Amino acid sequence: MLAIKTLAPKSVIFRRLVRLMGNQFEISVVGSDPSWADERINDAIAEITRVEKLLSTFSDDTPINAINRNAGIKPVKTNPEIFRLIDRSLKIAELTHGIFDITYYAEKGADNFEANGTATAVRKINSQNIVLDAKEQTIFLKEKGMRISFAANIKGYAADRAKYVLQMQGVSSGVINAGGDLLTWGANPDNEPWTIATADPAQKTQPFAEVEISNMAIATSVNIGKQTAVINKKYSGMINPKKGFPVSRIKSVSIISTCGEMADSMAGPVMAMGVNAGMYLINQLNQLACIIIDDHDRVYTSKDVSIIN
Repeated sequence: MLAIKTLAPKSVIFRRLVRLMGNQFEISVVGSDPSWADERINDAIAEITRVEKLLSTFSDDTPINAINRNAGIKPVKTNPEIFRLIDRSLKIAELTHGIFDITYYAEKGADNFEANGTATAVRKINSQNIVLDAKEQTIFLKEKGMRISFAANIKGYAADRAKYVLQMQGVSSGVINAGGDLLTWGANPDNEPWTIATADPAQKTQPFAEVEISNMAIATSVNIGKQTAVINKKYSGMINPKKGFPVSRIKSVSIISTCGEMADSMAGPVMAMGVNAGMYLINQLNQLACIIIDDHDRVYTSKDVSIIN
């Protein structure tokens, strides 16, 4: 009797580009069945959309706006997911000496630092003015006019959640590109690690090295050099959000972590700290690494980074 062996279909990468959270997301899964891959990518999109709606400040009926409306008035009971996210954000704020901060100041008629005066705004922009009650699961913003926003880490958190959903659906390998920030797990179809080519921000088409990022996340912050850029009522680029004056001489920072939320959260603070302080902080922490390029195009890497030249 003749035995016929059926070869299993070769695994390939299925990709889809989609606009989410105001950014270009690319979701990639490794598999052999196009219909299965399409369904899994739909699952990831649904989860990212859920996170966006949960943490949005654009609709009056969102949990975040309920917290913001009651600033200086009363604590607001929230769900465990938001409570844990705010709790982690406060820990990162403490870790970065207040540079990472989900709070901002937006009293009526006051749209930015210039309208309020930096000293007044800085006093009210302070994570220490967020009061958490773990037993009651409540959040209280102590200062009237104080607000919270997850603009600094929502992409990373959404990528983490999408990865979790995909893994629960049996996706053993994949990549989520969240507006340039990457989260990977497993290996590519050739069973090789996922790698990225890192480049000077001024010469993006000229990579200087490759970095293995399998089962890791990487988020990059680029210094746009515009001192007037305002994001969520807080200065970005070359402005230290706590001091209101230029401090950074870093061109770009790439943070590598085991989760997207942490990588996303730490990129901005390291940018604001500068090369020495930023590198010192990263080297003290477990499961975090970074690559920094300064304004003289010098490359600095933390102790745990393995660059393939």
